[in-house]
Amino acid sequence: MQKLCAGFAVLVLGMGGISAANAAGLELRLSEPAQKDFGSGKIVYSVSNTTNAPVQLLRWQTPLDGVDNNLFAVTQNGQPVAYVGRMVKRAAPTDKDYVELAPGQSLSVEVDLSAYYDMRKGGQFTVRYARSAADVVRDAADAKRGGVQGGIVDFERPSGDSVTIYADPAADAFDGQDKASGGVGIFAATNSYVGCSTTRQSQIATARNSASTYANNSKSYLTAGTQGSRYTWWFGTYNSSRYSTVRTHFNNIYSALTSQPFTFDCTCTDSAYAYVYPNQPYKVYLCNAFWSAPNTGTDSKAGTIIHETSHFTVMGGTDDWAYGQTAAHNLAGSNPSRAVDNADSHEYFSENTPARN
Repeated sequence: MQKLCAGFAVLVLGMGGISAANAAGLELRLSEPAQKDFGSGKIVYSVSNTTNAPVQLLRWQTPLDGVDNNLFAVTQNGQPVAYVGRMVKRAAPTDKDYVELAPGQSLSVEVDLSAYYDMRKGGQFTVRYARSAADVVRDAADAKRGGVQGGIVDFERPSGDSVTIYADPAADAFDGQDKASGGVGIFAATNSYVGCSTTRQSQIATARNSASTYANNSKSYLTAGTQGSRYTWWFGTYNSSRYSTVRTHFNNIYSALTSQPFTFDCTCTDSAYAYVYPNQPYKVYLCNAFWSAPNTGTDSKAGTIIHETSHFTVMGGTDDWAYGQTAAHNLAGSNPSRAVDNADSHEYFSENTPARN
């Protein structure tokens, strides 16, 4: 899936919809599409600025340019529906990554959730936007990092703040076992390549070896039960359940990197580091930022492979709640449960730069 996928049309419009929440002047609505699209698995996402000042929104954390991470909580009969779209590693956001919403302005986009969530069996689905103001709104995120209250408060959803949609069954809905389930078995730690030059193949092989070393070091630290600043800096206050989750993730990551066949695709040309589809282990798409990264150290090639491997569902299925060292460290302080589910937090823990005990 590419950004600006077909089926996305961003419109400036007035307010409409069914499910709404206010965040001190920022209103977000999810609604069903037009009646003619009943059974399509689509929603309409709308956000409106009802303040008297501009508001900047981080594009990645909205579907305005497409869906590149797990932005929605989709359930069926109370059970979570798997996200199967792209999970992308990016650098920390800069000015160009925000869209400005003028006072009184609204933006709306139609999202085909069946392209990103496993809705093949069809039926009724409940959808909730799974991002808060601190994830999306620039002044709220900046204020949170500074430890003060932003002008726009959090719009975490109450339990009833959702929309119900329907999707028709897909043609392959009742096929046998999911071909992409890919558990951790014992195969061989081989590399295969798509569109990679000889030079890039060599860089990838070196990076995978370094990622295996990172994963082994992380696994050993956690197996020993160490509760030093290295852990708390990236994952927050010690809690036995969260600690066990991180330990399991690194056991899985190390096992995959040392025993599984990986495919590396070098055809991506966008500015990100890399991306994967979480239900398609172990294929990693490498993008422009990967090639200029160092082999080891902060935001390295080896660390990127750790990051992307953690996204695979069979590894633990981490999300992208925060990008960059500053945001990842702040997440550990503000929301440790999200930190142990954040791919960059796993990468920075494994890179351990600067070194912590």
